[in-house]
Amino acid sequence: MTHVMTSAGQTPEVFARRPKRADARRNYDALVVAARDAFAENGAAASLEDVARRAGVGIGTLYRNFPTRRHLFEAVYVGEVRALSSSAADLAELPPWDALVAWLHRFVAYVATKRALAEQLLHDSEIFQSCRTEIYAAGEPLMRRAQAAGVVRDDIVFDDVVRLISGLTMAQFPSPEQRDRVLGVALDGLRPTTAAR
Repeated sequence: MTHVMTSAGQTPEVFARRPKRADARRNYDALVVAARDAFAENGAAASLEDVARRAGVGIGTLYRNFPTRRHLFEAVYVGEVRALSSSAADLAELPPWDALVAWLHRFVAYVATKRALAEQLLHDSEIFQSCRTEIYAAGEPLMRRAQAAGVVRDDIVFDDVVRLISGLTMAQFPSPEQRDRVLGVALDGLRPTTAAR
């Protein structure tokens, strides 16, 4: 498991709050999962009562773990960054191009579902910086591996790819299928001319 760290080398406060007792930790984790699903379905304005209901706990338990809505946003957002980042290790056995493409598909899905949360945390530069560092630490090695294998152009850097993919996710697609087709066109641009044919 990778860990999101701040520029000062500390784990963000959102994870310092995770309870140590097993039953309390289960409630905390259930609330984060329930909030992730509720925010994905209903946006950042999702009802906290609904989150507690989905997690199978009372609203008091939610507030003991997350005193404000923002605390819950942070836990979900940073937790999703951790999941995205740690998924890079799951792809290590794939060929370099396939590993990079699979991870970038996960990145697109992450960006598309977390935009509402990102807007709520927009002014917290520490959270964003630590999450950005974590994402780059996961994705850059995949791209360097693909470049070393000659299946990705060597005149681009990972930041170029992040900006390309992030820009793509700003568009509204009528279906995931169309989004994936457009993503495929964008990814073809990463390949050397000889590899794309």
